[in-house]
Amino acid sequence: MIKVPVKKTVLVAPLDWGLGHATRCIPIIKQLEALGMNVLLAADGATAHLLKQEFPHLTLLPLEGYKITYTRQSAYFTLWMMAQLPRILITIQQEKSWLKRVVKKYQVDAVIADNRPGLYHPTITSIYITHQLTIKTASSFTARIATTLHRYIIKKFTSCWVPDIAATPGIAGQLSHPANIGMPVQYLGCISRFEKLPAVKKIYDLVAIISGPEPQRTQLETLLLSQLKQYKGAVLLVRGLPASNDELPAFSAPHISIKNHLTGTSLSLAIQQAKQVICRSGYTSIMDLLQLQQPAILVPTPGQPEQLYLAAHLHQQGWFFSTPQQGFNLSKVLREAEGFSSQQPCLNSSEYKAVVANFVQRLCQYDGNSARGYK
Repeated sequence: MIKVPVKKTVLVAPLDWGLGHATRCIPIIKQLEALGMNVLLAADGATAHLLKQEFPHLTLLPLEGYKITYTRQSAYFTLWMMAQLPRILITIQQEKSWLKRVVKKYQVDAVIADNRPGLYHPTITSIYITHQLTIKTASSFTARIATTLHRYIIKKFTSCWVPDIAATPGIAGQLSHPANIGMPVQYLGCISRFEKLPAVKKIYDLVAIISGPEPQRTQLETLLLSQLKQYKGAVLLVRGLPASNDELPAFSAPHISIKNHLTGTSLSLAIQQAKQVICRSGYTSIMDLLQLQQPAILVPTPGQPEQLYLAAHLHQQGWFFSTPQQGFNLSKVLREAEGFSSQQPCLNSSEYKAVVANFVQRLCQYDGNSARGYK
């Protein structure tokens, strides 16, 4: 009689700092399901709402997020983050205790944590997803400390998956391709939940996608809405609020459509229907735009070093036009963007499938009770 391997249970838990961590996990979750894994999800708030929309058939466990907030004054970003450090450390300890209970209750065989430092387990395979092998902060001194601490955390996991191409400088530059990594990593390639469609008709002059933690999300939305009153083209503004039941902002202009949220399929289509896109320089958004080969104007979140670095790096590479939020003038920015010749590379967006397949194969072959079964 042929022995049928027992279906393995894999827990996937993305960080709640913006929706990008959840959306880049979507292709991985789909691939795990396609390979016969029993997938559990863990999240709360807007992240949980998004995952439930995408995977209504999967069990979603409540897991409290870090609830990171931004200051209104970008100059105080680093101090604001340091003030939240005690709560972050408490959340990490709570994650560890939570995972022990969940592994026992649901017989979890492996965990895939997107930037959730506390979700490693000593006796099961624990995967950590991050593109920030180097942490950017306001000063080189604090950046070195943050990077050292982050790599210390990563080394506790069985393996680290990096959503970027392996060839230097990759997409994220110094973030994902530091001079000295000091540990083994696996690159997933350019990973996106979106699919490029052939010959899509352009129906929007501008699609604006608002995202990220408050209060900066609202500040960008308010800024754009005030200036869109004078804009004459067809506009779609997506507020990035999947869990919101709030009424849409009162806006009487007939040429402007406002949505709290769009599903992945609808958002992918809307981006491809746009002549121009405005969005944050969040890393997942960048990978989605590269997948769709869509030019865009990147507006980094004020004071957030990672987004500021990515916007400047990709502008210099000639891939995307970028502009700061301070002093933002829509008509001026659109004129300047017209003169920017975007030259994006065509990237392989299916590399992650081989990494996930190898992970599943090793997991199914191993019948012990230790994380050392996966390398």
